[in-house]
Amino acid sequence: MRAFVSMWDRLTAERYGVEDPKLRRFRYGVQVNSLGLTESQPENNVQRIVLEMLAVTLSRDARARAIQLPAWNEALGLPRPWDQQWALRMQQVLAFETDLLEHEDIFEGSVVVQRKVDELIASATEELANVAAEGGMIAAVDSGYVKRNLVASHTTRLRAIERADLKIVGVNCFEDSAPSPLTGGAADILQVDASVEADQIARLQSHRAARNDAEVARTLTALADAARGSDNIMHASIECARAGVTTGEWAEQLRSIFGEYRAPTGIDFVAGATGDEVLLESLRNKTIAVGRTLGRPPRVLIAKPGLDGHSNGAEQIAVKCRDVGMEIVYEGIRLPPNQIARAAEEEGVHLVGLSVLSGSHLDLVTAVAQALAARALAHLPIVVGGIIPPADAQVLRANGVRAVYTPKDADLNAIVGEMLEFMCDSETTPLRAGA
Repeated sequence: MRAFVSMWDRLTAERYGVEDPKLRRFRYGVQVNSLGLTESQPENNVQRIVLEMLAVTLSRDARARAIQLPAWNEALGLPRPWDQQWALRMQQVLAFETDLLEHEDIFEGSVVVQRKVDELIASATEELANVAAEGGMIAAVDSGYVKRNLVASHTTRLRAIERADLKIVGVNCFEDSAPSPLTGGAADILQVDASVEADQIARLQSHRAARNDAEVARTLTALADAARGSDNIMHASIECARAGVTTGEWAEQLRSIFGEYRAPTGIDFVAGATGDEVLLESLRNKTIAVGRTLGRPPRVLIAKPGLDGHSNGAEQIAVKCRDVGMEIVYEGIRLPPNQIARAAEEEGVHLVGLSVLSGSHLDLVTAVAQALAARALAHLPIVVGGIIPPADAQVLRANGVRAVYTPKDADLNAIVGEMLEFMCDSETTPLRAGA
């Protein structure tokens, strides 16, 4: 962040001509990274969170103005209010029980820190030039340049974990552990009452019944006219809100005019990072053998149903499957179940892999199964990955899901090996769509 602050000051002065130093100060809020949280020995997540909190508070001249901390058990499921309180208390202890926030910048004058800052600025400046060569940030997003680099970076990290070059305590080193008194029961994570959904639907229906339908229709038409023309849609949107138009209705009106943006997936690159080459070669040979059994190369559909936008896991599974020789169908995030089933039919896939991290895995997997069954595809094996509590995983497996993978399943090679077995297993049990 010291490098970022320095670059921001320079860019706003040189590129945008901001003369007042106060206006060039970089103000940022940050959600501390939860990517590194582990399901194995989850108590270790507490110190991980605290250390990452320190990283954005230690340096006064580059300090976050606001931080949001994850809960220690987010790799297990939805955190309870008590878990969220614990994360809040971490910030409060730092703010009120230490003098960390009262000093001048404690890194000022550090030769070691400045050397690292200079290295980061040099590499980041080079990356800015790459983005400029792509035609700017918008063009770099549309071309897939940004997403490809994000996926490649995460792949490099995972391959380093596979080789144990990058040590993750409790995952690939120091794995022995005494039983944790913090985990082991059904109350470890938040269980959302099913009545919450029913209550929300009832309130939505009541809202629609109480509004003026003619006014809703008029404001939606005005929104469409503004979207098709050159008017600012903000005024029409405000009128929609006043008439009681829902967010979904507003978005659907715009979607019908502009279409739906599908971002690049980032998996269309040749991974330079390698893992265990002997194991990879074994999996490639297994892929070839399965292809002979199936009559063509194995094809897998990786899909993310629902509103979950966390795509790292799905992307890495897709990359690993592709690297061992499978054909991959992956269209990105937020797919409706019927679209997933249609893709499975049109692409002629041999297995459907679903990634769900929103907590709605039971409903979404059932909906996908129903959509597959409607297309006579109930025989396709389904595997599911995500933040899925053990009790829910048991329900999914009991109703036909071949395997459930959670963050503790860090061995991607083992996952891919099992997927290959499921594709050529003649004893595949159709998923019961009504479960």
